[in-house]
Amino acid sequence: MIPFWPRRSPHFLACRRATRPWTRPAIIGLSGGPDSLALVAAAAAEELPVEAVVVDHGLQPDSAEIARSAAAQARELGVSTRITRVSVAPGNVEAQAREARYQALHDIADGRDIWVGHTADDQAETLLLGLLRGNPTGMPPRNGQVVRPFLDLRRADTVAACAELGLSPWQDPMNNDAAYRRVRIRNEVLPLLGDVLGGDVVDPLAHAAGRIVADQDYFGARVSSTSDCAELAAMHPAVRNRSIVAWLNGLGVGASGSSISGIAALCTDWHGQGPVHVGGGIVVVRRAGQLVAEPEPER
Repeated sequence: MIPFWPRRSPHFLACRRATRPWTRPAIIGLSGGPDSLALVAAAAAEELPVEAVVVDHGLQPDSAEIARSAAAQARELGVSTRITRVSVAPGNVEAQAREARYQALHDIADGRDIWVGHTADDQAETLLLGLLRGNPTGMPPRNGQVVRPFLDLRRADTVAACAELGLSPWQDPMNNDAAYRRVRIRNEVLPLLGDVLGGDVVDPLAHAAGRIVADQDYFGARVSSTSDCAELAAMHPAVRNRSIVAWLNGLGVGASGSSISGIAALCTDWHGQGPVHVGGGIVVVRRAGQLVAEPEPER
């Protein structure tokens, strides 16, 4: 166990301050990377009631050793830790791994909060990814049980905090794999935007995402997850679009700009048009004035 916390550690102090509003019992999703490792260390320093959970996805040849190393560092920090192994379904590896990870964390949490190490950099990337899909969005500090204490911190703070503590975070090779859109946004798009702007772009993008989240929270109280086309047509466009998103999410389907527009047209500009493809092998059609989700027809 670390015998004492450094007397001078400005980045780690920022991490500690970020955890202080969150005092409920929680588990922390620990990958071994700098964000989650700094989150565990900050919670330990603040003597918060947390347990670290390392989810081994089995996606790396040495994933078991990576998980054991992350767990060992958390235990050295004085935090109770467990490792759980999950299976990742075929398909989009990033999405399926995320789904398996969160399912495992919810199963273990047993009503406790679930802390994850998302930073302002992740928030900026999420906004840009949503914009490219035509549905700009952001991550809230709390979403149900899921809590993001570091959402106002920069990734540089967590990396520097680990250095201040002498910790050895794991560097996931997938974070530099250009096959993933998020990686290209991080490594190519954000630096280019910074060059165009002549300064840092993460902070303004993250703040914009936060305002979108606040708007979504406000409209959330006015949103109705309805499938009635007449009811949707009578709504203000902003409320209608969010109601369509809520209805799609209720089906377990994500929303894109094109799917939202297509479904809205089924309600406001109905002229017998065909189905709207929403992904996941599902289409949305209009039948007897109602939106209906059906399996995508075989070709």
